[in-house]
Amino acid sequence: MNYFNFPLEDITNDFVNNWLLPNFSGFFDEISDILSSFINSVTNVLIASPAEIIAVIFILIAWWISGKGVALFALIGFLFIGSVDLFEESMQTLAIVIVSTVISVLFGVPVGILSATNSIVDKIVRPILDFMQTLPIFVYLIPSILLFGLGGVPAVIATFVFAAPPAVRMTSLGIKQVPEEVVEASRAYGSTAKQLLLKVQLPLAMPTIMAGVNQTIMLALSMAVVASMIGAPGLGSTVLTGISQVNVGLGLTGGLAIVVLAILLDRITQGITKKV
Repeated sequence: MNYFNFPLEDITNDFVNNWLLPNFSGFFDEISDILSSFINSVTNVLIASPAEIIAVIFILIAWWISGKGVALFALIGFLFIGSVDLFEESMQTLAIVIVSTVISVLFGVPVGILSATNSIVDKIVRPILDFMQTLPIFVYLIPSILLFGLGGVPAVIATFVFAAPPAVRMTSLGIKQVPEEVVEASRAYGSTAKQLLLKVQLPLAMPTIMAGVNQTIMLALSMAVVASMIGAPGLGSTVLTGISQVNVGLGLTGGLAIVVLAILLDRITQGITKKV
């Protein structure tokens, strides 16, 4: 059934090619330069550091936060990554995950706070988050490439769109779940709105917020293979090469390295949540 034609494709292409890019290309270039320098700085620190030092740091952090079992897994995991010669690729992937997570949390936590404390903001934010989470990943890879080119920058932008919603939702949920009795008692003792937020609501909501950060990290890491399709370096590129060459061993090797990073980051963030 086709009663009328809505030229969404033509309207979208005309908007992007004839208005957005001509008027805002400089703005997108500046964002690209800032993100590129951020990504390169984190990547250079991780790659320039000796692999043994990075491994020891991860093992000590895992031991301190999550216990001996996770520390042992970190040791075995880094031995595996080193034995298959994927340390540099692992650090490139980790750098993209770190940058994406930092941006997602810096955006998600304040928006989540606003959403929890303002019903109008909540009504506006909720459908936007639904859109970000349900839109197929490959759809927003296209504008990411168009606006930011190939490489790590569009990968971070696409990962941010995919991974930021849990940070917003869990922050909002954590604040809303603070018992009303506690809130009323704080107000009765003369707390201002700022004091109530910083000294009561956020501390009590912190475990839920950290659970959102954990989800954000996992979603960012799950984008590694997809991001490699738009030129992002790292383990995703290894897996993509295995797919293109029908090389089962190479794909499995890259996939297992991603699994090692995913389990380590998951257990460490869960440990932080428990400590909080």
